[in-house]
Amino acid sequence: MSKYPRQEGGGAILVTGGAGVVGSRLVRGLIARGHRVRVLVLPGDPALARLTDIPGEVFPADVADASSLAGACTGVQTVYHLAAVILSDDPGQYRRINVNGTRNMVAEALRAGVGHFVLVSSAAAMDPASSPYARSKYEAEEILKKQKEMAWTIVRPTLVYERGGGQEFMLFMAALERFPVVPFVGRGAALKNPVHSDDLVQGLAAIAGNPLTHGKIYNFSGGEAITILELARLILRQRGRRRPIVHLPLPLCRGLAVLGERLLRHPPLTLYGISRIEAEANPDNSEARRDLGYNPIGVREGLQRCYPLPTS
Repeated sequence: MSKYPRQEGGGAILVTGGAGVVGSRLVRGLIARGHRVRVLVLPGDPALARLTDIPGEVFPADVADASSLAGACTGVQTVYHLAAVILSDDPGQYRRINVNGTRNMVAEALRAGVGHFVLVSSAAAMDPASSPYARSKYEAEEILKKQKEMAWTIVRPTLVYERGGGQEFMLFMAALERFPVVPFVGRGAALKNPVHSDDLVQGLAAIAGNPLTHGKIYNFSGGEAITILELARLILRQRGRRRPIVHLPLPLCRGLAVLGERLLRHPPLTLYGISRIEAEANPDNSEARRDLGYNPIGVREGLQRCYPLPTS
């Protein structure tokens, strides 16, 4: 990819966070559909290596630094805003990147006359009181919805997974495999509906140039609901790990999390982590199916693709 000359442009799609796991897949998908794509990345981001083999434009900038974004949206028709912090030891990062970064990108898009802004939010935004991350995604959505000059679409993915990818998924899997016995928070009854990254990218790519999506919020969940306890057992089975699971009472877990967050720089258990385990994440994706042809696979099929077991 080549560095974008700021004074040129015309009809491009800008993808922020385009060098990330999902972002790089989206860039490839959009280019395959014939779109001209510009990727906004942090200056010197080594993740840009994911895109060195495809045509496109690079715009180095930091969404949290409004001055660095000047010209990023020149000639752009559609913005896909993926750049975000999902997990951080510093809660202030959620506001800096997720809230202020979105505000800066919306302002730059409006200045440049962008026609359509697509915000990749999170299912967590439906429960903004649950964590600083959830609150930041909710506030980012509100920033976009309150402006009236530009068409917008908001996408709320659930737990994203693929082989070797999906930040929260990989952390969950690592926690399951850390000890010979799995200490599990609570009963594990919360329903989840993980989404494979291929399905997420297909749904996102179908938004570009689709006026049906304007002013809508789409849930990008998977094709199968599963409790988080069942999900844990499924992951262990697909990974070939034999681990007994021991359930820990929620009050005990919350107490350990509070203590750990006070005493440790990287506590193994956090209140945010507990909130994500306990939260329901099985939103209705029927509107995305209707408008976008969204047809996600179930997590059992998806994990078999990621970590195949021999079939008898």
